[in-house]
Amino acid sequence: MRPLKIGILNVMHDKEATNRRFNHVLQIAQVPVDLTFYYPKDHYQNRPVPKEVAALLQPLDLPQVKTFDAFIITGAPIEQIEFADITYIQEIRKLLAVLRANVPNLLFVCWGGMVAANYYYGINKAIFNNGHKLFGVFPNQILAPDPLLNGLADGFLAPHARYAELKHQEVAKISDLVVTAQTDNEQLFSMRSLNGQENYLFAHLEYDCYGLRDEYQREIAAHPERFYKLPLNDWNPQTDQTPFGWQETQQIYYRNWIKLVAKNLNN
Repeated sequence: MRPLKIGILNVMHDKEATNRRFNHVLQIAQVPVDLTFYYPKDHYQNRPVPKEVAALLQPLDLPQVKTFDAFIITGAPIEQIEFADITYIQEIRKLLAVLRANVPNLLFVCWGGMVAANYYYGINKAIFNNGHKLFGVFPNQILAPDPLLNGLADGFLAPHARYAELKHQEVAKISDLVVTAQTDNEQLFSMRSLNGQENYLFAHLEYDCYGLRDEYQREIAAHPERFYKLPLNDWNPQTDQTPFGWQETQQIYYRNWIKLVAKNLNN
């Protein structure tokens, strides 16, 4: 079998670490993959593309996107910004239209899931009250059958890191979507379209054991005047221990997704 051709729009803050993490998780299944990482061209309107970005990512190429077996849109640290205020939102929407029409396997992570659900179904997101951030490692419960959750049991752990959530009452009105897992406090973990093309993952399962720690330290460095809560059930700054409680979840989920992409390619 030829390598699976997978495109990834990397809109995370830490481009290099994100590339490295997805390179790792997409090879867990030991199925050959050919990965292409992109950046949105409109993000750099009227300014040069930073050298470090150009060295890691290619400008988004919609004709090339049509040729992929699968595509991922990553999270982005912009969930508190209205979609209409994002400089590259029209490019994202054009990408989403191309993906639905041409690419059979789609995975939208965290903010990527929010923007996709908004474009495809008109679902709005809501920022948590008082600037609250869902941040830490939490147990999750399975609500509906999902091939990507095969091998997981109720209570499986996953790292969540976001300031917003899709509005649940709006998700429930969409008959083409099913929520497949959520935290014990009913925050979204995953959902999927009934035809299986679209998978939405709201936890950062691509994170390695340092992911939440690094995100916390990045926010502190950017805004030292603000107070940020430490990630719950994870990094301890006093001992600098970084437990990897979601490692099994990561391995099972991404192994299942790659095997699903391969299965669809062979059908």
